[in-house]
Amino acid sequence: MDSLTQIVLGAACGEAVLGRKIGNKALLFGAIGGTIPDLDVFIGRLFYTNEIDVMLFHRGFMHSILFSVLAAFLLGWLVHKFYDTGKRLESTTRKDWILLFFLALFTHPILDCFTPYGTQLFAPFSNYRVAFNTIAVADPLYTLPFLICIIVLMCYKRQSDKRRFWLKCGIGISSVYMMLTVFNKIYIDNVFQQSLAEKGISYDRFSVQPSILNNILWYGIAETEANYHIAFYSLFDTADTFSEWKTLPKERALTSETYQDIKDLAWFSNGYYSVEKLDKNDYIYKDLRYPLVKNKEDYVSVFNLKLFKIDNRLDMRPFEPQIDDFSDTMSTLWERLKGL
Repeated sequence: MDSLTQIVLGAACGEAVLGRKIGNKALLFGAIGGTIPDLDVFIGRLFYTNEIDVMLFHRGFMHSILFSVLAAFLLGWLVHKFYDTGKRLESTTRKDWILLFFLALFTHPILDCFTPYGTQLFAPFSNYRVAFNTIAVADPLYTLPFLICIIVLMCYKRQSDKRRFWLKCGIGISSVYMMLTVFNKIYIDNVFQQSLAEKGISYDRFSVQPSILNNILWYGIAETEANYHIAFYSLFDTADTFSEWKTLPKERALTSETYQDIKDLAWFSNGYYSVEKLDKNDYIYKDLRYPLVKNKEDYVSVFNLKLFKIDNRLDMRPFEPQIDDFSDTMSTLWERLKGL
């Protein structure tokens, strides 16, 4: 999920392990631990110069179970060595620090697994991307109550039982909301299947996920031999069926047989993609896993990658969301979220 959410979750892990011993400093170290996996965005640039490789490196090994274990032991040992000195001698144990960093590191990819982006939880043994598609990458209803609880508990002394109360509230509220998103996903899957049947669409597979910043408006995509069929459904819609159907042809201006980079990007997109030619050397790759958004004229794909040929490979230009007017798009999203 987004960086703020991971910081909040990591801080909660720090408080749970060392809050009573070191107070608010536990929140800080937990927040640092919760941020570390996402540093692969920067570390990838140390290994690769190709932007496609850099993007694919994200949510790889540094988001795996193995990394969580190895990094927890290393960071726990290092921090304990430097922290446990002077007046702080024997105030904490190495075990405390290892557990703090393990929880902060491990909960990060586990939380990411619930988003559509996908996480290589079992790297380097498998590149399978775990993606439950139950919650958007950023969802204020998950993050804000959790953040408020963490801020409130900071106001109490480290031995106060009220710190534990607010910690339990933050974890409890966010966990209940996450479970709600799972139930929503199960329900929406059924609605989309019924909607496809009503439309007479024979499909090979389908996927549904929430639209950005909420868990009310959902996006569905079904794949056939030649097309993708997409539609939307809000929990506030009067009819239990997806609407605003659009059919997108499977554009393959570049193929995975010709370019390994297309094969890698297709893996990244779980096969839901199109590649269109812009000019002689430039192409646009559309990741159709992510919900389309409505601009002033029509629905458009947001996660577009501008590719170009270089030597015997493809590379991509810096990613820029294809939204003409952000405020207008958000207003349109809000209106659709309220239901038809």
